[in-house]
Amino acid sequence: MSDEVRFPSSLGPDLAGVLDVPEESARGWGVLVHGFTLGKDSPAAFRIARGLAAQGIGMLRFDCLGLGESEGEWGDGSFTVKVDDTVRAAEFLAERGTPPTLLIGHSWGGAAAIVAAQRIPSVKAVVTIGAPAEPAEVERHYDSVVDRVMAEGTAPWLVGGREMTLKRDFVQDVRGAELIARVHTLDRPLLVMHSPTDATVSIDNASEIFRAAVHPRSFIALEGSDHLLTADGQAERAARIISAWAEQYL
Repeated sequence: MSDEVRFPSSLGPDLAGVLDVPEESARGWGVLVHGFTLGKDSPAAFRIARGLAAQGIGMLRFDCLGLGESEGEWGDGSFTVKVDDTVRAAEFLAERGTPPTLLIGHSWGGAAAIVAAQRIPSVKAVVTIGAPAEPAEVERHYDSVVDRVMAEGTAPWLVGGREMTLKRDFVQDVRGAELIARVHTLDRPLLVMHSPTDATVSIDNASEIFRAAVHPRSFIALEGSDHLLTADGQAERAARIISAWAEQYL
């Protein structure tokens, strides 16, 4: 069962979310953070959240600022805003009496999940899937317009047929974000999941995150998967692994 919800972002505009609710009583709750310009209905987010709900773990997935059904402008966001809005999502769950114990991030969302977890007292375990070791890795996606952005303040950027506005503050915030030091101070169990054949974010990123983490830490190779987990059964497999790993922390 899925319920549509809305809650205010850290900047004010409402964010659109979906609660994937278990058929029976939930054995725990979690938040799933999507990738860079993806959304709550991207294959990885949708299928993993649904798979976890089927395993008895209720999940909240949401569209970040200016994406999907959320209000606001994407260009007003940043890595810091993505972290802040992940905290807001956790607060929304807590306010309805279901505080999250599990935080899952896919791709860029994995980096945000590591940083956000340290501000969410109820979170007991963190999972990253195909996460970059440094948030600034995403700059290669918009490097063709970044010089213009830095010179003029804004520039249009085409992503998958959509035109977004990239802003100087966004670029500067991403360049200043640090992750590895935050991994070392996470102070929560961490499961790092990554495909050895990921052509978007190389497996070297997973190695760097894993080395920086302290125990308890775990690594699972998502063999046969692509970065977006679109291959048949891969997202569902990831959900089953997460469910089993997280059992003792729920």
